[in-house]
Amino acid sequence: MKFRVICKAFSMSILLILSVSVNHCSVSDEQYLDRLFADYYGENVPGAAVMIVKNGKIFLTKTYGMADLEKHVPVTCNSNFRLASVSKQFTAMSIMLLEESGKLDYNQTLTDIFPEFPDYGQTITIEYLLQHRSGLIDYEDLIPDTATIQVLDRDVLQMMMQLDSTYFTPGAEFRYSNSGYAVLAMIVEKLSGKRYASFLHDEIFQLLSMDNSIAFENGISTVRNRTFGYFVESDSVLFSDQSITSAVLGDGGIYTSLNDLYKWDQALYTERLVHKKNLKAAFTPVLENYGFGWRIDNYKGHRRVHHTGSTCGFRNVIQRYPQDQFTVVILTNRREPDVAALADKLVDRFLLK
Repeated sequence: MKFRVICKAFSMSILLILSVSVNHCSVSDEQYLDRLFADYYGENVPGAAVMIVKNGKIFLTKTYGMADLEKHVPVTCNSNFRLASVSKQFTAMSIMLLEESGKLDYNQTLTDIFPEFPDYGQTITIEYLLQHRSGLIDYEDLIPDTATIQVLDRDVLQMMMQLDSTYFTPGAEFRYSNSGYAVLAMIVEKLSGKRYASFLHDEIFQLLSMDNSIAFENGISTVRNRTFGYFVESDSVLFSDQSITSAVLGDGGIYTSLNDLYKWDQALYTERLVHKKNLKAAFTPVLENYGFGWRIDNYKGHRRVHHTGSTCGFRNVIQRYPQDQFTVVILTNRREPDVAALADKLVDRFLLK
């Protein structure tokens, strides 16, 4: 099979041709993508980057719209999007790397790692944090309405230390927790002796040659090929790149590109980062079909490992079908809409048809 990699904008005349109603089965693969992502095309709209991987090779990539409207920079395969909650799989991998090196145990509790943590942390294990079973209070609800300075991971940890209870008995239930993943980032810092961003760079990004990827720290680092976030409302496009929580790294602060996510996707089939036993634990669903930074379920009879990410200016999704060696990635720099349904359509066409 001939593999195609296309990373270029298409002329308006081509878009108009593609807008003509045609039978689903009669259009080419590239035309099918163009029709699905027509709303992301143009020099005056935020864009999208789409990748389909088959059998270890990039089968198709397409990019649309603008990464930076103000400077008229188009989206490319190297454009770095903020991943939002897709970042959690990298935080989980950081913890897995520390476990494999003997620096932590999944059964360790918050008070084992942070002796100054309140007594309620005695029953919150690292495994519960990874699986969203900790019951930690959502830090977003604790930020004053008057706050103007961005919250950092260490601030989240301090917020948790000022509390004395959880939503439920740790381990008993599932409740998606950004607080838990911010605390995990601080565990990485405590046990590795490195800043979380530095640990990611040294132990994951550099190892996999993900040279564009970074956990962005304002005033410390710079995002190369940066894509900025926007909010599209009716006929208006508003800049919407950062919020009060955008500087929290463990739950959503990583920037990366299609090209680097391909390297990440392929590494997860190997033992380049951790051994298969550890990978199996990450991809084993517990409550609400969640593992370590991944959701695990079945889509139309095919085992799926996936995650979405949404924030004030980005909507993203990665869906992996390891048994089929098939992956779909969609990165967008707009607040809405959700793109998980678009990923399903690509799976229907390129894997299941």
